[in-house]
Amino acid sequence: MDATKAFFRDKAVLVTGASSGIGEELSRQLGLMGARLTLAARRRDRLEGMAERIAAEGKPRPAVVECDVTRDGDLERAVRESVGAFGKLDIAIANAGFGVIGSMKKLSVQDYRRQFETNVFGVLRTIYSALPEIEKTKGNIVIIGSVAGWVSTPGTSPYAMSKFALRALANAITPELQHCGVKVTLISPGFVDSNIRRVDNAGNLHATAGDPVPGWLMMSTEKAVRQILRAVAIGKREAIITTHGKILVAVERFVPWVMRVAGKKMAITETPT
Repeated sequence: MDATKAFFRDKAVLVTGASSGIGEELSRQLGLMGARLTLAARRRDRLEGMAERIAAEGKPRPAVVECDVTRDGDLERAVRESVGAFGKLDIAIANAGFGVIGSMKKLSVQDYRRQFETNVFGVLRTIYSALPEIEKTKGNIVIIGSVAGWVSTPGTSPYAMSKFALRALANAITPELQHCGVKVTLISPGFVDSNIRRVDNAGNLHATAGDPVPGWLMMSTEKAVRQILRAVAIGKREAIITTHGKILVAVERFVPWVMRVAGKKMAITETPT
C-alpha cells in the first residue's frame, strides 16, 4: 500500500461517477493518499461533502464539477477544471455507469440505447476529453468494466453488452496508446458493495432499496478499491476484482459449457400469451 500511495501522491486524477459506490470510495482513498482530485458526477452536493471531508484531513481540496457523462461538453469542462486547478491531468478514471436489467422481450431498443449512452459512450467521452492532457503527462486511463464483460447471464443483456464493449475497447486501445506513453487499465469487478443494484433502468437511484446479492458474496467497497488502485499503480492491463469474479472468468475461458448450462437454468420462462 505504501508503493500505491507513493504512486498517486500529487497526481492529478479525474474520477467520474464520484458521488457514490466505487467512485466515492476511489475519491476517498485517493484523497487520503494526497492525489489532486477532480470529482465529477451529477449530484454536486455529495461531491462537495466529499471534498470537505478530504480537505478536513489536511489533504488538497478536490475540484468539484457537476457532470453528466451523457452530455457533450460536460467532460471537456471537467478536464478544463482539473487543468485549471492543478496545472495538469495525470489519470482519468472512467467510472460512471449503471445497469439496465430485464429479459430482452420486456425491454426496448431505447433501454439498450440508454445503457450504452452512459456505460460506453460516457467512457468514450471521458477518454476523448482527457486524452490530450494525459498524453502530455504520459499518464493513465482507467476503465471500470465488470466481470459481466466476460460472463453474460439471462436478464442482464444490456449491461453485459455494454461491459463486453468496454473490454473490446480496452483491448484495442491499449496497444494504440502505448505508442503515446499512455497506460490503460481495465478493471473488471464482480459483486462489490455499491449502489449499482439500487439504480433502476432509467438511471435513478433508490437508496433504500434492498440489494438482491447476498452480503456474503460481496466484497467490501474499501477492499475492492484498494485492489483497483494497486492494479493501476503497478500498470496492470486488466484486474479482475473479487474471488468469485476470477472463478467465473476462468470457467468462461476454459470450460464455457458450464456457463451455458447454468444460463439455461437461470433463464426466465415466459408464459405464452
